[in-house]
Amino acid sequence: MRSLPDPERAKPCVLVIDDDEAVAWAIAGRLGKDFRVVGLSDPARAVERAREEKPGLILCDINMPGLQGDEVAFALSQDPRTATVPLIYLTALVGPEDHPDLEGVFGDYPTISKSATTEELRDIVASALGLPEDD
Repeated sequence: MRSLPDPERAKPCVLVIDDDEAVAWAIAGRLGKDFRVVGLSDPARAVERAREEKPGLILCDINMPGLQGDEVAFALSQDPRTATVPLIYLTALVGPEDHPDLEGVFGDYPTISKSATTEELRDIVASALGLPEDD
């Protein structure tokens, strides 16, 4: 008998890069209904893991020991297999109320506060993936 496809693998993949594993778990809990969330706590493995998982989107912490978010973004942009994957910075440096003020602050990448609501997080992820908005 032929095996059926894994419904989890059919969901759009979001790779979360954050030195705090709890952040990836929290985001997975908030997005898991609609997305397959893969967490990575070692930013030095970002390019390798992105090649393996082929995510539709990468959420990357800005302030991490070892490699900063901009260094991760640069490394991803240098590999042809990961260069076109959209990236959104995650930050605890500002609150969700500062979201409109974040445009351009961290380079050309959009930024969202780690303390944004689940709805705000889902909306920015869905938008980056080109998915229709929930009404």
